[in-house]
Amino acid sequence: MGKLDGKRIAFLATDGVEQIELTEPLKAVRDEGADVDLISLKEGEFQGFEHLDKGQTFSADKAVADASADDYDGLVQPGGVANPDFLRGDPDAVAFFRAFFEAKKPVGAICHGPWMLVEADVAKGRTVTSWPSVKTDLRNAGATWVDEEVVVDQGLVTSRKPDDLPAFCAKIVEEFAEGRHTEAPQPAGTVGS
Repeated sequence: MGKLDGKRIAFLATDGVEQIELTEPLKAVRDEGADVDLISLKEGEFQGFEHLDKGQTFSADKAVADASADDYDGLVQPGGVANPDFLRGDPDAVAFFRAFFEAKKPVGAICHGPWMLVEADVAKGRTVTSWPSVKTDLRNAGATWVDEEVVVDQGLVTSRKPDDLPAFCAKIVEEFAEGRHTEAPQPAGTVGS
């Protein structure tokens, strides 16, 4: 029996995803029994990268326009420079990401992935980490940025880079197993905030 038996986890990624930031968390949650869907801008293949070199391709189970956060127990947002940049330009991807915060469901975001916190307007009042070049954006969005391997804030797990993956994977499994966080802050503009 795994810690995540019966849980469904969404991974939001598109072209430019840092391959290891997708594959290692994917393995971690699957090894604990979770069912996983790869959600992308469109159904079908997207290109992973190993830093600046093309890596393998992945096949999305669903287009984000056809996905609902209601169907999942948690979300993983891998990094890669291009991946979250493409995603944050898509209104459906931003709405899908934000819906996890509105429902107080656990989310993991690594490297450049926390850029989505800014675009979804859910960074304010959170303590987070990320790749250093995202620090100013997060601070400007109202987050407290710290330079740590892994940071957990009311169900939100953030890490800086691929070297942090062992700690990141352990914490997302833990947070997904715990489930919703009733004390989590509501995004700006949400009823009850």
